[in-house]
Amino acid sequence: MAYLNDSFNPQNETSVKLLLLSTCFIAAATFLYSAHRGSLYKAAAANEIAGVNKPLFSDFMGINGHFTFKPELYGKLCRLVRNYHNIDWDAKQPGDPITIPATTNHVNWKNDVYGPWKQKGFTTDICLQFGKFGGDHPNPVSDWKGKEQWIYNYGKSLATFFGPSGTEKLATSFEIGNEPGKRIDPAEYSTIFRQMASGIRAGDPKALILTPAVQARPANDYYQDLNSIYADKDILPLYDVINVHTYPTLPRSATSENTWNCSYPEDSSLMYMQQVDESIIWRNQHAKGKKVWVTEFGYDACTPAAMQNRKDWALRLNWQGASDLQQAQYLVRSFFAIATRDVDRAYIYDYDDEDEASFHGSSGLTRRFQPKMSFWAVKQLYETLGNYRFHRIVTNQPGNLFVYEFEQANDKTKKIWVAWSPTGAKTQEKDSYHPRVAKVTLNQLPAKPSRVIGMSTSDGPAPEPKWQQTGPNTITLLITESPAYIVMGH
Repeated sequence: MAYLNDSFNPQNETSVKLLLLSTCFIAAATFLYSAHRGSLYKAAAANEIAGVNKPLFSDFMGINGHFTFKPELYGKLCRLVRNYHNIDWDAKQPGDPITIPATTNHVNWKNDVYGPWKQKGFTTDICLQFGKFGGDHPNPVSDWKGKEQWIYNYGKSLATFFGPSGTEKLATSFEIGNEPGKRIDPAEYSTIFRQMASGIRAGDPKALILTPAVQARPANDYYQDLNSIYADKDILPLYDVINVHTYPTLPRSATSENTWNCSYPEDSSLMYMQQVDESIIWRNQHAKGKKVWVTEFGYDACTPAAMQNRKDWALRLNWQGASDLQQAQYLVRSFFAIATRDVDRAYIYDYDDEDEASFHGSSGLTRRFQPKMSFWAVKQLYETLGNYRFHRIVTNQPGNLFVYEFEQANDKTKKIWVAWSPTGAKTQEKDSYHPRVAKVTLNQLPAKPSRVIGMSTSDGPAPEPKWQQTGPNTITLLITESPAYIVMGH
């Protein structure tokens, strides 16, 4: 996803992106895996279950932001933020004078964006978007031809000013492109990446450098193929992090007329987590030592009033978002799914929306800066597990029960189990769906629970699920599709 130019509206490029994404998902639906690749999946999964060197949740949870981001509001949810930083705000054309932090549209990155964010405690990842120099615009290659030295100087200037050991220390990482995919000529992009990454390295060697959105499969209009340049010997030293975007979208089917309806995170028909797993496997084979970040994932949830005003493709092809409650449930459960993998950070898309009934049009945790249910659920997750890290999977029963264990950083006797029903609805079927509720028995708890807390969906007290101690290390619990936190050792 991208924010373009100076409109700050997440719908700017959505219509083009949606049409092109359909090709990607049709291809994904027909992608076949060999038995060898299947064995790699099992090996990767086995290696990534143990909670060794897992990040604390406070160092794992992030959110996407932009110019209108309110750090005092979203600081209740996390301390990692990713900003869409348009290169075409910094220069009208590549080759123009570099005037960082001042921009051509009268924004000052230091005073208006990164400075206030840092003051409120945020660590910023800068995603350098090509904007009007990118693939959505005619003949983007012409803008970059012959500008190799300028590209290097631009990267160096950014790192020198914003980098973690730079003049202002306002950011710790830089992404070279958001979703250029194959819309930018691969040879030209390779030159851009080499020059800009080399400049960033020279400007601040401590700054982390990310690929743009990539995948371990053939490129499409938004995601590059990791096999294109990222295993090349001259490219490997120029980046530190493999950058993955993933969304829980469904392929077109008899019950879904488009490729933008979604499903719950554990739905085995999705490419959602599989796309992450593929990138981890590729990293283990070709780029050992690199980190993997998921810098975009999310769910849309608009109001019934917005659904009444659907238009264009969303109306014609019956686009459906999740309910507010489902968005909250599925985002929290997505964090859990990503946490079990060898991923160091996960950034929710998006911070705010204008309640538009379309893909990426209602994916905010706030609606016109008023908290949705997902805001309170993510806030609770951050407050409850911020000082904990994923430790192990206790129970993994698809369609029945998931239980994960989290361990406090400084006291391993303090543990929290999180339990939920790994079920849900495809968004186009949500109106007739009956959420699952089940009474389960949990055995071999490491300590007696001090309390059980349900998922928050408002600013009031969290619900308290029904539970009962039935033995020294056994409880019965009423689970739902909202995760419940079982607190022990406190």
